Amino acid sequence: MTDFQRARSEEQREIRRRVILDTAAAMLEEGPVGEITLNELSRRAGLAKSNVLRYFESREAILLELLDRLWRSWTADLPALLTAGIDRDAPVGLRGDQFAAALAASVADRRVLCDLLSSQAGVLEHNVSAQVAARYKRAAVDHVIDLAALARHHVPELEDRAGQLAAAVIMSIGAVWTHARPSEAMLAAYRADPSLAAYKMDFAAGLEDMLATLTAGAVARALGTKPVTER
Repeated sequence: MTDFQRARSEEQREIRRRVILDTAAAMLEEGPVGEITLNELSRRAGLAKSNVLRYFESREAILLELLDRLWRSWTADLPALLTAGIDRDAPVGLRGDQFAAALAASVADRRVLCDLLSSQAGVLEHNVSAQVAARYKRAAVDHVIDLAALARHHVPELEDRAGQLAAAVIMSIGAVWTHARPSEAMLAAYRADPSLAAYKMDFAAGLEDMLATLTAGAVARALGTKPVTER
């Protein structure tokens, strides 16, 4: 193993952190969260495990920070993608469908982001300190607020329901991703029984359908709380 000389400046420490995060991202391109080990990550990064733990307190802390980085990148790209995919002059129902389609398309190729989102509550938020958990949660809340603002901009009929929809979008990405990645046993069952194969979920199509349903429901609930004269 080629060990780095101990970082002595803030710039050097930031370089080490980026190396660790970039290594984790590369490993996640090859396999799921469950296959990432701290020992292998340290080896690939060219660092001793003890050195990695100088910068991050655990494997989960690394992956939470990577999730935040990827989430920020996605959020930065969303305004242009949504503007290109949504007709502001269309009826609310069509705009809601376009919003769902644009969101689904925006994450379809972001494999690592989706894998991390699917693991955040059940895996990544464990084995971290309260300080790390709080820092991540504040960042996640900010990301959801940003998504809610975009939803409200393109579908203003959502009004106060935009925040609930944004949170549901994030949970849906993780849930659909998990179901669209069946185990080897389930894939074998699909191959053996064509009647079961019909239940194999396509991620992009399944997510778009779910988000369209959620958006339509949120709009309906928002409009349903208004007096008839204001609808």
